[in-house]
Amino acid sequence: MTATEWTAESAGSGQYADVNGINLYYETYGAGRPMILLHGGLGSGEMFGPILPTLADHHQVIVVDLQGHGRTADIDRPIDVRLMADDVAALIDHLGLRKPDVVGYSLGGGVAFQVAIRHPEKVGRLVTASANISRDAIYPEILQQQGQVSGAAAEFMKDTPMYELYQRVAPRPEDFPRLLDKIGEAMAEDFDFSEEVRGLQMPTLVVAADADMAPPSHYVEVFNLLDGGLRDGGWMGEARPKGGHALAILPGLTHYDIFLSPLLAAVTLAFLNQETG
Repeated sequence: MTATEWTAESAGSGQYADVNGINLYYETYGAGRPMILLHGGLGSGEMFGPILPTLADHHQVIVVDLQGHGRTADIDRPIDVRLMADDVAALIDHLGLRKPDVVGYSLGGGVAFQVAIRHPEKVGRLVTASANISRDAIYPEILQQQGQVSGAAAEFMKDTPMYELYQRVAPRPEDFPRLLDKIGEAMAEDFDFSEEVRGLQMPTLVVAADADMAPPSHYVEVFNLLDGGLRDGGWMGEARPKGGHALAILPGLTHYDIFLSPLLAAVTLAFLNQETG
């Protein structure tokens, strides 16, 4: 699979926003209630190309390239989901959006969680796909692989879709080793955002593949923090999670193809288009 195969057939309207000390690139697709869409690590908004048309049929989709990714140049600070969440919050203000829905995958899911945690007044509904809220949930063999991510690995990644995409669109293609260094450093940091997630008030959909980077039980635990999976939901759904939260484990997928799947688009739209009870 190449990055070109990730790309949507129709281009969006691409622009830059000078916000929070970074020149953030974003593309806008479709019309309707706004949705901020956040990509995974070492990718860009183009990762969602195959499902973008479906999402944009129902929403105005604002696809953001996060710090150091895609068409957004890196700046002198670490890759940190909390700092990138502040970038997204500043973009929401810059665009004058009123409580857009925020949808993120993997690294972007971690950023989406942080937008909701740090700027809850700016978020309508939240969807996080394949986003772990604690480092120790990740399978040990994956943590070992993550420990090998550094600029020294750039030469070995030249046949990957991530490298192809970066070389094609990045403002400074020579920065790829620097991005790998920063991503490697970020993944080596311990984290556990369980208590922060427990306090989320906006309706939240937790999504994962059935063969994801962490076991399905981790995503069930996240759902538990949100008052989900603790009791029978009742004949009329009256005992479902009090905040309108939901869980979806998508079959036949992995961490590395869930962002391309029509199933992700389907469950995201079904959740976002629910009436708030």
